[in-house]
Amino acid sequence: MSDITIYHNPQCGTSRNTLALIRHSGAEPRVIHYLETPPSRVELQALIAATGASVRELMRAKEAVYQELGLDHPKWSDDELLDAMLAHPILINRPIVVTPLGTRLCRPSEAVLDLLPQEPLAAFSKEDGQAVIDAHGRRV
Repeated sequence: MSDITIYHNPQCGTSRNTLALIRHSGAEPRVIHYLETPPSRVELQALIAATGASVRELMRAKEAVYQELGLDHPKWSDDELLDAMLAHPILINRPIVVTPLGTRLCRPSEAVLDLLPQEPLAAFSKEDGQAVIDAHGRRV
């Protein structure tokens, strides 16, 4: 079993690029398609705590359901925001990556490089062609 886990949405370019960077490093992560298999409340709370972010910071404010539910209003408690995330997993921001080096929301995707145990050696570019690692194995 891999010691790297990614909470992944294959429809998200940032998530796909993050997964590709992990694989580019030579690791094969445990991939959790969190829209199909959402984390439990306890797991979600632990993930959020491990990132050091607030519940609100780990929510996708760009989703229509966020606006529909009025989740931008400060009246919502963390518990109520968690309830919304559990009822609508699309509200969980992605990708969240867990490694022995830490847990992080990897936006932008190259943020994952801080969590990988070994730097990729070969050049790497995102889906859109933006270089992330140059031919010398250095971050661009």
